[in-house]
Amino acid sequence: MMNAADDEFESVLWIARECYVYRLPPRTSSAGYKAAEWGDMEAFLWKGRLRILERGSENDPSNSTKCFIRLEDADTGELFANCPYTLDGKSVEPVLDSSRYYVVRVEDASTGQRAFLGMGFPERSDSFDFNVALQDWTKRQRSTSKREEVDQGPSPHIPSGPKRDFSLKEGQTISISFGGGRSASSTTKKSSGSAAADALVPPLLPPPPPPPRK
Repeated sequence: MMNAADDEFESVLWIARECYVYRLPPRTSSAGYKAAEWGDMEAFLWKGRLRILERGSENDPSNSTKCFIRLEDADTGELFANCPYTLDGKSVEPVLDSSRYYVVRVEDASTGQRAFLGMGFPERSDSFDFNVALQDWTKRQRSTSKREEVDQGPSPHIPSGPKRDFSLKEGQTISISFGGGRSASSTTKKSSGSAAADALVPPLLPPPPPPPRK
């Protein structure tokens, strides 16, 4: 029997060779975080590499995956902190005063406890690529979710509401107009009495001739 774990896959979406982690001071405003309030930027808590991983299952009919931001030792690969990335983007928040620094929500997989850490890159290009990798994954997941909703929903070509009967009832007729002003009439059924009554109607007479000229 095939193990379910055999169907799981893991892909590396992006790697930063160097990033920094900082302790966050108590938040003083609900407007957002500022890296300038973190103190001496050279006094970082940790330094290592960052990897964005995508995990999923080949047998998952929805083709949805999960995304993780892993902070690891650059030499040994030992995990320092893990940030499960979410579609709402609340697990990663950019600071207000710099394009290189973020606040990430890390989570202990064994206990479920969460904490917020400051994180930054030495180069703006790394920060740009970090954002692009997360945005690409988000777009793919939302596209997959929309396709699943369409597949499970009713066909847009089937009209909603109860079925209506458009067949002709007994005695009903349809008139079809032709280019010359003529019309053809079709009926489902006529009684013999109505047919005989039609036979008694005299044909229309031509108009009288004009009076003779004097």
